[in-house]
Amino acid sequence: YFDFAKQLKSQQKNQTAYTSAVTLTLGLQYVLGWIRERGLEQVFAHNQKLSAATKAAVKAMGLELFSKQYPSDVLTAVQAPAGVDGQKVVAKMRERGIWIAGGQAQAKGKIFRIAHMGYIDEQDLIGTIGALEAVLNNLGYQVALGVGVKAAQEILGKEA
Repeated sequence: YFDFAKQLKSQQKNQTAYTSAVTLTLGLQYVLGWIRERGLEQVFAHNQKLSAATKAAVKAMGLELFSKQYPSDVLTAVQAPAGVDGQKVVAKMRERGIWIAGGQAQAKGKIFRIAHMGYIDEQDLIGTIGALEAVLNNLGYQVALGVGVKAAQEILGKEA
């Protein structure tokens, strides 16, 4: 897709060099409309609020963020607690119908990642945090149920 010389040559014949990714193009069109409708600043503010709530929940559960210097506003990478495999956290969350991601390469099994961007809303986040508390308890890391949810709700309940 990024061979611009080949694309230019094909465009001169009113063709594409490759089979177009129609579904990706339509998806991009829809999402750009969604962003335009809400406004980029509101989308960023939404991500920042969910990020702050997630990070507060994680800290309330006694967990540590993976990134110490520049934590992201679109996802939170969490260090798996000692004795808990991050991949098992991901698997157990998926059994509950909640999709989070694990670490990759040297971080595999050591971290898990919670997204808070796009269509993810406050209810999704609260459900994710509540399920995470239960999963961690089931995997041997004791968390007082509700402590992370409460910390997240305190952030989410504040007016912007």
